[in-house]
Amino acid sequence: MRMIRKLYDWVLHWAETPYGGPALFLLALIESSVFPVPPDVLLIALCIALPSRAWRFALLASAGSVLGGLLGYGIGWGAWPLVNSFFFNYIPGFTPHVFAKVQSLFEAYGFWVVFTAGFTPIPYKVITIGSGVFQINLVVFLIASLISRSLRFFLVAWLLRRYGPGMRDFIDRYFNLLSIVFLILLFGGFLLLKYVL
Repeated sequence: MRMIRKLYDWVLHWAETPYGGPALFLLALIESSVFPVPPDVLLIALCIALPSRAWRFALLASAGSVLGGLLGYGIGWGAWPLVNSFFFNYIPGFTPHVFAKVQSLFEAYGFWVVFTAGFTPIPYKVITIGSGVFQINLVVFLIASLISRSLRFFLVAWLLRRYGPGMRDFIDRYFNLLSIVFLILLFGGFLLLKYVL
């Protein structure tokens, strides 16, 4: 736990430097395939420090995350037999049991698996690498990643611009719950369109 806290503090320190934007992009890129600290931590700090640049920071996080997702896809597609033991032994969220479940979800739901992982607290790196291992359609993967990651990061930026610094504590405390509620509302809207209208 102490190591995770140190990583968290290290990520936050970038908000106090002129390199916050590039650090956010790189953090989002590597988090999508291997890094355990989500980019939301730095995005929140940057949006509070420089609210006029919130949309730019959300765009950097989205672009970095989607490119990192492609990196994860590439790892799964081309290098999985060489690296799977590393991921199973050292990356939180990766276990053979979880990976077997991911495979069955991909077979049934494809787009929605990537979308859900991209927006919610489900470890996105498991899905990006799994997408490559199970060779889901790359265009489907990119569209689902672009929509879900952009929704996630632009929602955080909008909340911070709209409600200010007090929103940071609220988001930190309830981000997982907020993500799930938004996803339920989104799916509820689709079901409403399908069955009622």
